[in-house]
Amino acid sequence: MRTGKRLLEIFCLALLAGMILVPIMQVITRSVFGFSIPGAGELTRFFLICLVFSSYPLAISSGENIEMAELRETLPIKLKRPLYKIIALLSIIACLFIAYAAFFTVLANLNKTTPVLKIPYWVFFSTTFLGFTGAAFMHFRQGLSSPRPKHSISI
Repeated sequence: MRTGKRLLEIFCLALLAGMILVPIMQVITRSVFGFSIPGAGELTRFFLICLVFSSYPLAISSGENIEMAELRETLPIKLKRPLYKIIALLSIIACLFIAYAAFFTVLANLNKTTPVLKIPYWVFFSTTFLGFTGAAFMHFRQGLSSPRPKHSISI
């Protein structure tokens, strides 16, 4: 599990680096050399889309996903525990539904590509599928398998 998380972190870091470096190179080539890199905007959007969906399981595993816990935290402990389980179950169902929809979107777009760089659309949708499948696993791991709810901090 730790190796998989580390590989995902490295992959997301590479996507972030690409998302930063491509526009920097575009600015440099326009300013210094007087020409632009064809498809730089498309490649940057590709990195952004892949980064968002690929990093979602990492946000869940580190407890950094956004939650509105004010009402839940005012409940007695006997109600909190089942509520945590229900929330985890609903999160798993939602993530698996989105992964299911992304999977069939991949199948429907196997032959389509982006206009400039000809990146296959299934690459975009595959990161969505993998990200939400990983998110469902993380929700399962954290929510249903833990005996006690984790303490949440709210502002």
